[in-house]
This record gives sequence, C-alpha cells and structure tokens, in this order.
Amino acid sequence: QVQLQESGPGLVKPSQTLSLTCTVSGGSVLTTHYAWTWIRQAPGKGLEWIGLITYEGSTHYNPSVEIKSRTSISWDTSKNQFFLRMTSVTPEDTARYYCARTADYFCTGYGCLGEFDSWGQGTQVTVSS
Repeated sequence: QVQLQESGPGLVKPSQTLSLTCTVSGGSVLTTHYAWTWIRQAPGKGLEWIGLITYEGSTHYNPSVEIKSRTSISWDTSKNQFFLRMTSVTPEDTARYYCARTADYFCTGYGCLGEFDSWGQGTQVTVSS
C-alpha cells in the first residue's frame, strides 16, 4: 500500500520561497498512469489543487496566475520523492499542504481531474514575519 509523507519548514517569511518534499513509500513515482499531486487548504477554505507531476515527468499547474507564476513541481526518482517550490510567498499562502497520488487523471490547459487515492497527512505552513 502506497504511503506519502510531506516534510518541510512550518514557518516561512513573506517574500521567501516555500519548499516541500513528499516522500513516497510502498510504490514508485514511476508507476505507469499515476500522477503525484500537491493540494492545500487554507484556514476556513476548501481544498485548492496546486499541480502535479505525472509518471512521465510532465507537470501541470493550477492555471490561476497567482499559483502558476510562482510554482514549480519536480521530482527525484532515485529517492522516490517529489517536490513543491513556491516563490514570493505571502500570508495568503498559509495553509495545510498535502501530497497525494492521483489515478485516472486527465489534464487540459485548464488543469487536471483525477482520483486522489492516497494522501499524506499534510504539513502546516505558516507565512509570517
């Protein structure tokens, strides 16, 4: 059974870069037809899809300018990890960040749909000086 675990700093200062790692165990990020996703939930708000990297290494991002212009997702297949990097953070980026495995995904220029079949526990990130 695949398991995911997020890690990274819990506190980031405004204008700095947020970097998170998701470590996958019990399965490979190269497993055919899966994608690896970052999602966040700000206090009092719903889930927000940030983006994903597919088993082929292709990336897709939330098309909102506010996210797409500041975000990159990458991976290290030798370590079975994938990463989130978000630049120029503001307090509005304060949220619980989750990584998830996505099955049956379909992506267009407007984003991606799929089934999040495994989730990490999430990691809280606070942006504050």
